[in-house]
Amino acid sequence: QVQLVESGGGLVQAGGSLRLSCSVRFSMWSLNATAWYRQTPGKERELVAVMSSERIYYADFVKGRFSMSRNNARNTVSLQMNSLKPEDTGVYYCNANVAVVASGRVEENTYWGRGTQVTVSS
Repeated sequence: QVQLVESGGGLVQAGGSLRLSCSVRFSMWSLNATAWYRQTPGKERELVAVMSSERIYYADFVKGRFSMSRNNARNTVSLQMNSLKPEDTGVYYCNANVAVVASGRVEENTYWGRGTQVTVSS
């Protein structure tokens, strides 16, 4: 089955940096794309960045500050966050879209990690 586990969250001052990591464990599936989302209580979950085999997309509010990468050998996805701002505070979630061929059909599913808390102080 597919399992996602995030790590690397914590408390930092504005202007500081954090590096989040997500381990992706799966079998009998192919990985289509991975993404990072974040959510603040009372707000809807928002996309931070997404990576496929063809491109990387960043939300406007993190462009130039965050970077996403993947280590295929270790099956990990990272999010390097620099120049952090208080408004970056929230729970960050790892997301993976996977696919498998069964009975001649392609089945796709999306999985989520439990999240890691990021707090940026003023």
